[in-house]
Amino acid sequence: MTDGAEITQCGMTTQAVTLLVMAKAPVAGFVKTRLTPPLTPREAARVAAAALLDTLESVLRCNVIHRVVALTGELADAESRHELARALGEFDVMPQRGTGFGARLANAHADAARLGLPVLQIGMDTPQIGPAVLTTAARRLAAGAEALLGPAEDGGWWALGLPEPQAARVLAEVPMSTDRTGLLTREALRQCGNRVRLLPVFGDVDTIEDALRVAAHCRGRFAEVMAELRDRRLVRQ
Repeated sequence: MTDGAEITQCGMTTQAVTLLVMAKAPVAGFVKTRLTPPLTPREAARVAAAALLDTLESVLRCNVIHRVVALTGELADAESRHELARALGEFDVMPQRGTGFGARLANAHADAARLGLPVLQIGMDTPQIGPAVLTTAARRLAAGAEALLGPAEDGGWWALGLPEPQAARVLAEVPMSTDRTGLLTREALRQCGNRVRLLPVFGDVDTIEDALRVAAHCRGRFAEVMAELRDRRLVRQ
């Protein structure tokens, strides 16, 4: 062990980090509503399911100690429910709790922290991010006392790493899903005494244009579903 941050197992260095995924069950009409139209609610849910499955696979291949999914929605009603159930069997799954997304984020950080600190949190809207990016972020988080923030191209953020869960409480006061969410989150963390280090910028999937751009830079289920939709002329490049 190095400064409590790394553990060597079977010749591999594993970061002593809890990796937390905030996820919605990909239920038609519940997820990715900004993709409809041109997609139907079920097609949008298929896109969400593919993004979540790719994200879970990347997390499973990431060298961290604990893997957690904070889930909302009914998995029994979801697209790809059986494949998702198998994948989630490799995670500690806990329900999201709280009113408002900021409060749910703060509570998820607190819940995940019980398994171990620090906590690196991502969403399910960046399926192009693979295990190498996540492992690098986990290594940086484990090595220092500063917070990490991964800016998104639309002004939000795709990742938040915190040495202590108390810092996540500021999220309940930050307006979410705006083009200033990333900047306001960074400012709020700094005002509470946290040093913030930025991760690389990535695009996330909110609109059909986002989905097409992300699919062009990734492989896996998400790219396959988007290619199928293009082939059926449901979306245009």
